[in-house]
Amino acid sequence: MGKLTGKVAIVAGAGRGIGRATAELFAAEGAKVAVLSLTRANVNAVVDHIQSRGGTALGVVCDLSYDEQIAEAVARVVQTFGGIDILVNVAFDPTVVQSSILDLSIEQLQRNFDMGPIAYLRTMQACYPYLKASGEGRVINFASLAGVLGMSPYGPYNLAKEAVRALTRSAAREWGPDRITVNNLLPVADTWGAGRDTPPPANALGRFGSPEDDVAPVALFLASSDSKFITGSSLTPDGGQIIDSAR
Repeated sequence: MGKLTGKVAIVAGAGRGIGRATAELFAAEGAKVAVLSLTRANVNAVVDHIQSRGGTALGVVCDLSYDEQIAEAVARVVQTFGGIDILVNVAFDPTVVQSSILDLSIEQLQRNFDMGPIAYLRTMQACYPYLKASGEGRVINFASLAGVLGMSPYGPYNLAKEAVRALTRSAAREWGPDRITVNNLLPVADTWGAGRDTPPPANALGRFGSPEDDVAPVALFLASSDSKFITGSSLTPDGGQIIDSAR
């Protein structure tokens, strides 16, 4: 029996990278997984991979910047699988993350918020009744060490990701009585694949993490009963880049 046998999980942003690795691991551990992403080809590829290995997956093409599409996606998951136990928010728009503070436009900042804390808030609100009914609901939001460190030139991304952490802490306190845990992950991972000439990060282990081997297993821990007494926390599978500063 897997760690998530009998559970239903939504992974919002599961089309590639960490989101895909998380969806595939959750399915391997017994969860029924809803694969949400904007690109149909990516959704189909993840669902096909999961099903080819005997797992259960539902593909939903969804633009997370639109409230009505989120509501429709959640309704489809509940109709198909009967409920929701786990919500993972990992989606963002990588095309708009870089800008100096001096040059940052409100439009670019808004896009980072629309695909970050606003989208995460909407998925959390839509899933809340089902997470509560689960009796052991789990929310896992992906923030970033970039916001903690104030990395340049990632001004809009930093602002949005720190808002994600504030959202997570607030929900953890409000939803604790409902037995829903809400936590952040702040990973450092190679999400572009082999072949790119990128210097290693300035972390203690001197390498980027693997989405499959280093990050998804931490998401699995937060999704499972092993983490039932952890909420409102920021876990850092980052090879020791920020150590204790996320606290």
